[in-house]
Amino acid sequence: MSLFNTLFRSRSATSDNVEVLEVEDFKKAVHMNKVQLVDVRTYREFKGGHIARALNIDYFKREAFFQEFEKMDKTKPVYLYCRSGNRSNNAAHQLAARGFEKVYDLKGGILRWK
Repeated sequence: MSLFNTLFRSRSATSDNVEVLEVEDFKKAVHMNKVQLVDVRTYREFKGGHIARALNIDYFKREAFFQEFEKMDKTKPVYLYCRSGNRSNNAAHQLAARGFEKVYDLKGGILRWK
């Protein structure tokens, strides 16, 4: 039971740092401000079309993924997206657990952006 409580508390603590945004709210944030915007899809997916000014950091290339995020400012918000929202949501929680103060995830991914 204590292991469950530890895991549950850990997840809820990082959940406070992660917010899933609807498309319109995400668009406002990334268009009006210079933000840390990251597409966590593969390079091939990224090459097929992406949000302007997004940096591509492939979620599946785990070592490189975390190395690239270590170069970013953890005190500034990070905006993530992927194809449908699954990878970016997982990535958001992992980044929050690694000390990123605020991570925003695009609900439904780039499929809903278009």
